[in-house]
Amino acid sequence: MRELHADGVGDVLPVQERPLAPHPHLFGRYGPGPRRLTVSGGRSRFLGSIMETNPTETSRADLSGLRIRRDEPRAGDRAGKGRRRAILAVLAAAGAAALIWGFLARGGPIEVETATVVRLSPASAQSLLTATGYVVAQRKADVASKGTGRLEVLNVVEGDRVKAGDIIGRIESDDVEAALAAARAAVRQADAEIVRAGALRKEAKLSFDRVRSLKDQALASESDLDAAEAVYESADAATRAAEASRAAAEANARWAEVQVENTYIRAPFDGTVLTKYADVGEVVAPLAASASSRGAVVTLADMGSLQVEADVSES
Repeated sequence: MRELHADGVGDVLPVQERPLAPHPHLFGRYGPGPRRLTVSGGRSRFLGSIMETNPTETSRADLSGLRIRRDEPRAGDRAGKGRRRAILAVLAAAGAAALIWGFLARGGPIEVETATVVRLSPASAQSLLTATGYVVAQRKADVASKGTGRLEVLNVVEGDRVKAGDIIGRIESDDVEAALAAARAAVRQADAEIVRAGALRKEAKLSFDRVRSLKDQALASESDLDAAEAVYESADAATRAAEASRAAAEANARWAEVQVENTYIRAPFDGTVLTKYADVGEVVAPLAASASSRGAVVTLADMGSLQVEADVSES
């Protein structure tokens, strides 16, 4: 009977030993080979290495050399940590160099202005003047049509922004467009009359020259020359009258074009539509607003000309 001291076991167990054949992978530090131990209770198991002691020995065998120390760092781990430390050191050196270079490139320290910040509450605020006023646009207009008619088109609503010259709306224009067409036709008729009068004038001029030549040759009388001269002067007057008629026709055409243009309601300047007064179908009459007609179509304001108007007490 021998006593067995196993690593990590504090009790002394009575065992019976039976020698086994040596095995190349199982050997003990303190014995000839592995042993099969039969522990009281009938169970048998192998221990990798055991140490035989005499019953009189009270000290336990040191089996700490057989432990697998998982908490100790391996050689590969130590090498990896060393490489990481080296990389971090290189990066830190590069960052320091970049900071130094940036500092030198700026030519010196950055000047910083300091100020004192004070938290101001409504109770501690002191006002020099208190007044009530309004924000008013200095450029504002009620836009209306120059002509009278029923509103056919309205292209804006309140809040829309428009540019100078944009068409805000349009009133009916059938009558003025018909007048414009008639005026242009009169211009074309005047052109034709000028052509006809010019032809007659040319013919009268040739006849007058021919009669005068005959008169110089004593082949025509004085009365024939006077008659030819009168025809020529009449033709010349007709030509000038045709030219004047054409000028009048052109004036009428331009007037008709203005009347057609007046049916368009355009923005006089860049601004924002504040108020809309008329809707499609209502009659628009400039400076004649009533229950049956509207004077202004929209109110337009230039929001870039806003000013505050306030009443300030003199006391």
